[in-house]
Amino acid sequence: MKAIPETVSPEICTRAEFTDSKFIEIETNGLFEVSMQYPLLGMNNSVNKCLVREEVYEMLLDAAAKLPTGFRFKIMDAWRPFNLQKELYEVYSDDIIRYFNLENHSDEQKKEFISNFVSEPVFNKDVPPVHTTGGAVDLTIIDSYGTELNMGTGFDSFSEKAYTSYFEKMDDFEIRDNRRLLYNIMTEAGFTNLPSEWWHYDFGDRFWAYYKETDALYKGFFSEEEINEKR
Repeated sequence: MKAIPETVSPEICTRAEFTDSKFIEIETNGLFEVSMQYPLLGMNNSVNKCLVREEVYEMLLDAAAKLPTGFRFKIMDAWRPFNLQKELYEVYSDDIIRYFNLENHSDEQKKEFISNFVSEPVFNKDVPPVHTTGGAVDLTIIDSYGTELNMGTGFDSFSEKAYTSYFEKMDDFEIRDNRRLLYNIMTEAGFTNLPSEWWHYDFGDRFWAYYKETDALYKGFFSEEEINEKR
């Protein structure tokens, strides 16, 4: 498997040519286990439905078909309402500042660093938090027993070890190879990866547009009511 390259964090990409793409709900089946984490973590504005754009769903089907026999994707988060994005930013910012010893940094430096892990909840549907577009998905791989492969950290772990390429320079080849498996299958399917989160992949949103040097395809949808009007 190809090594995971070190990649810079995405900059804000305002280029866009939006498409009118519908949302698909993914449910647990032979290819996917849906386990939305924020309801389990008690977030007030979380949703149980796993919603992604139609193109993202088709690409996930393609990626899942390339997993080893008996393995499936476990999807932990996909589309988020804006209020959940705002809640996550408020809940996690202090943890990130404390873990990375940012207390004495400027507010702008803190904000820039926090954005490596949680997008700022800017209320702009043309340049939205990526999870509000239906183009971002957080996932891992499980084996035939439903056990998650060892990726070195859990979901939403805000540390150096969460960076996708972290274990490329370590001696733990099991974790390295598990991350390579996820990374190579997802990128070959057309997704891009957020380098600070091994579990986060994008298509059609502004992160993907930045790395592909092209236009973003998806606007933000900030509530489930907006999505229902479209479906």
